[in-house]
Amino acid sequence: MPDRKPILPDPTDPRLTRAVLGRDHTGAEVEIAVVEERPLTIFLNSQEIVTAMTIGDHPDYLAVGFLRNQGMLRDDDVVTGIDVDEETEVVVVRTERETRHEEKLKKKTRTSGCAVGTVFGDMMEGLEGLTLPAAECRTSWLYALAREINTMPSLYLAAGAIHGTVLCQADRPLVYMEDVGRHNAVDKVAGWMFREDVSPADKILYTTGRLTSEMVIKTALMGIPVLASRSGFTAWGVEIARQVGLTLIGRLRGQRFVCLAGEERLVRDADPGAVSDEGTRHRRKAAALD
Repeated sequence: MPDRKPILPDPTDPRLTRAVLGRDHTGAEVEIAVVEERPLTIFLNSQEIVTAMTIGDHPDYLAVGFLRNQGMLRDDDVVTGIDVDEETEVVVVRTERETRHEEKLKKKTRTSGCAVGTVFGDMMEGLEGLTLPAAECRTSWLYALAREINTMPSLYLAAGAIHGTVLCQADRPLVYMEDVGRHNAVDKVAGWMFREDVSPADKILYTTGRLTSEMVIKTALMGIPVLASRSGFTAWGVEIARQVGLTLIGRLRGQRFVCLAGEERLVRDADPGAVSDEGTRHRRKAAALD
């Protein structure tokens, strides 16, 4: 992939946050930035698929990524157009291939994701026979990524109440997407990869959220071999990661992390003792914004 500047969140975008007046614990008036939340209805050709709650940025990537991760867009599909209507809050993805998904839509399942994620009941079927690339993951990359991502400009640092997902190559962030639900953030990344025809084989996906079954499934279906987070795990997420051979790394903070699946990809080329631990100031700031 040619060298390019990473795509980053824009905390100064006035559409994404709103100033709200309130009072703090002392009774003093305060003004804080809160994240916007708005509906976005996704159509695939002439069929309405889902309405997602989102912050509203990158609706094209969100729509394409959602459809791709639900198996409604195939690898060989040609997207002929994406129409975004901000007034009606609708995005229409158009393809050369005729599509019909009535049966799939009957099998919707709510997920544990923030902002009530929605997946479709046959997502697990896409994991059968899946083989993920035998890429390596250096611990020096993990430490560098955690340090850089935690200090990048973001809506999380500006307003909190939001999740981030970062597509990385070695120790370099490529795309940083945020949303009220971690499932939306990863779908935006998937949409960017589909539109830009980016190979997943040597990538790492970093998320600020929990390593749930949905995050593991989506990462595996995207073909990305490594999923990392500063947060923790769910048992089913770990079980699925082990079944599909995904490297699953959680609690990545400072010099510490835990790998519960796919450790064979890890190359321990960094001395944890030489890595600065996360200070209490950083942890308190993060906790206050959550």
